[in-house]
Amino acid sequence: MHTSALVLFSGGQDSTTCLAQALSKYERVETIAFDYGQRHKVELQARLNVLREIKTRFPQWAPRMGEDHLLDLAVLGQVSECSLTRDMAFKMESSGLPNTFVPGRNLLFLTLAAALAYRRELQVLVTGVCETDFSGYPDCRDDTMKAMQLALSLGMDKRFLVETPLMWIDKADTWRLAHSLGGQVLVDLIIEHTHSCYLGDREHRHAWGYGCGQCPACALRSRGFVAYAASLSKP
Repeated sequence: MHTSALVLFSGGQDSTTCLAQALSKYERVETIAFDYGQRHKVELQARLNVLREIKTRFPQWAPRMGEDHLLDLAVLGQVSECSLTRDMAFKMESSGLPNTFVPGRNLLFLTLAAALAYRRELQVLVTGVCETDFSGYPDCRDDTMKAMQLALSLGMDKRFLVETPLMWIDKADTWRLAHSLGGQVLVDLIIEHTHSCYLGDREHRHAWGYGCGQCPACALRSRGFVAYAASLSKP
């Protein structure tokens, strides 16, 4: 019976939804984020705002919220040549992957999260990766997550569970999941306080939240919100 979890929490729509689900399931929940030289570093501040708002707006969850951890992973930015760690235009590479792909990012994130979870005696690693409505990143696939769960459990001699609540749902369903967990209060919190935009835009406000409206992250988030909002008006 799992009672504790560590949520990989960037402060975006997906990880906030995952955090809400973890808080509804587990007795003790901690959060972890990584500073890897990302262009959208504003997410590191946004995530603190989200944590504060969750504690305020959902007092039933507040006692379950444990420590928050931020790890310096600057080395990832040093070895990556992509549009999330360099000032370059978004484009598709000859590999068929967008240049927003940061090689090894989720693998490193999970490895370091597991090391922290080992010390903190946390049983479940929760990550918002998704294979249904995503940019094609290979380290977001279900097979990758299953392989990481096995490798981490064997390598640390501790049976970790890697939980991926969003793996088989699209962005519209992610909005619906948030509503089912925390009602309109959680949806409004996600709109106002979470951050997804790769360019770090917190000036332009849309129905779905803040962002440039043009980058791949904004495109996914806005398209999902439009579909979600349209479903609300159906009889």
